[in-house]
Amino acid sequence: MRQTLVAGNWKMNGSRESIKALLDGVKAGAGDVTSAEMAVCCPAVYIADVADQLNGSNIAYGGQDISVHASGAYTGEIAGSMWNDFHCKYVIIGHSERRTYHHETDELVAEKFEVSLNAGLIPLFCIGETLQERESGITEEVVSRQINAVIDRLGVDKLGEGVIAYEPVWAIGTGVTATPEQAQETHAFIRRMIAEKSADVAAKIQILYGGSMNAANASDLLACEDIDGGLIGGASLKADDFLAIGKAAG
Repeated sequence: MRQTLVAGNWKMNGSRESIKALLDGVKAGAGDVTSAEMAVCCPAVYIADVADQLNGSNIAYGGQDISVHASGAYTGEIAGSMWNDFHCKYVIIGHSERRTYHHETDELVAEKFEVSLNAGLIPLFCIGETLQERESGITEEVVSRQINAVIDRLGVDKLGEGVIAYEPVWAIGTGVTATPEQAQETHAFIRRMIAEKSADVAAKIQILYGGSMNAANASDLLACEDIDGGLIGGASLKADDFLAIGKAAG
């Protein structure tokens, strides 16, 4: 049975003071979350604080991006070994904001998937279509292309070592959420297309939903057969909301 994962993506938000208060709240209520793993992915400058504060807790943590380079003259980049220095478990790759604002291609994201695994990190591999692509009826084509970039580079078994986060771009930070039926339909398609290459990988891989999941809609989304958790944006910045999503997994 696949474990539910509720992972927070703080994006470029927070301060040392606000993060301490947030994590104090999450830790205080985490014992009531019994059916999901909780994790947070923070801006790089706060990773030491997050690691110190979560030490000894059952809340995992990680970064928001990774360089394809191990070291060298790459100003501003973060290597996998640097995340490892702080005992990170996860790293987000391929988020639509990185694909859009930093022009990351499917091929680059696939390379980051490989680098993450080589560093001993679990990639939270983001995929999803824009509103124009959905309205054009090519959602399945888009997510297949994004996933196949990883499979073509590494093989389907390696894909199974990561976590997929389906995030329809039109529902990220907009307050608009895919209906449970829309989300389940795409999640089921993703699992079927992976099953064509490996039934074992398809059965075990976690597929999270991202895109304005919040305390109010989490129960309905997480009740869907092929939705194994959430990659949470804005709601992960409020301890009560984040914990409510974790509890909804039960």
